Amino acid sequence: MTPPGAPADLAAPADPATPAEPAAPATPPVPTDQRNLLTDHPELYELRFPDPESTAARWADAVLRRYGAGPAVLDLGCGTGRDAAWLQHAAGRTVTGLDSSAAMIEHARAHHPGPAYHLADMRTFALPERFDAVLCLDSALLYCHTDADLDALFDRLRHHLRPGGLLVAELRNGAFFLGRTELLDAPRTDTVTRDGVTHTSHTVLRIDRAAQLLRRTRRWTSDDGAPPVEQQSAWRLLFPQELRHLLAHHGFTTLALYDRPGPRTEPPWTDDTPAVDPAETADGDRLHLVARLDSRARKRS
Repeated sequence: MTPPGAPADLAAPADPATPAEPAAPATPPVPTDQRNLLTDHPELYELRFPDPESTAARWADAVLRRYGAGPAVLDLGCGTGRDAAWLQHAAGRTVTGLDSSAAMIEHARAHHPGPAYHLADMRTFALPERFDAVLCLDSALLYCHTDADLDALFDRLRHHLRPGGLLVAELRNGAFFLGRTELLDAPRTDTVTRDGVTHTSHTVLRIDRAAQLLRRTRRWTSDDGAPPVEQQSAWRLLFPQELRHLLAHHGFTTLALYDRPGPRTEPPWTDDTPAVDPAETADGDRLHLVARLDSRARKRS
């Protein structure tokens, strides 16, 4: 999912209690410092982050089944659409995908058809339907950098979830960085090859403590003679108790909040491991969240 502020074709109505017809405002280009080579080229994204066993989607479905979620699911920050399509076709759910990257949505519609896909900003989207569950995988929630961004997102979640609906999220763990520096100590180098061209990324992470952001500088080079490209991105760092408070403020009850197992942990979640860790530890670099919307919460919208 690209950062909020990217072009959107669905804006929230002025009165959140009454959905308006989706608007189609002009779509200015994404600022250069927010562009992402992998987001702009979804085929590269899927090569760089392969998931041949559909682990993320299978984990999400296991959590949804554990907590008795109904079939209507909104995949918020759906990216290339591979998770949404698996949930639709393999798990029998009715899935809607939403992302703020036009390239990702175009790729999803072409390569992972089945779900309904929408281009929109997670802070302002408005859809006519209500959902039994919202998924927010791969730290998509953390593209809400400010408290105002997070409040806007949770307003949209309250508006689009049915009473008792679930929020299932997988995201970086802000508490991991309390005294832990292994992800910050040295640049990371990775490569991905497509159509005979090898792209190499050099990634540096740093913590912006004042803004409570994990900032990333990534420099791409390729062996086809193209000039290097440097890109900036960031994620909000949320701590477990802060996240619980935020959820409660917006009418959600936290059912589970734990570090492992999950689709991006080591070792990763498998069908033979529990979908939820009963110990609810938060030492790893990922958090996994399950929360339920209170039946009265939408009245506050």
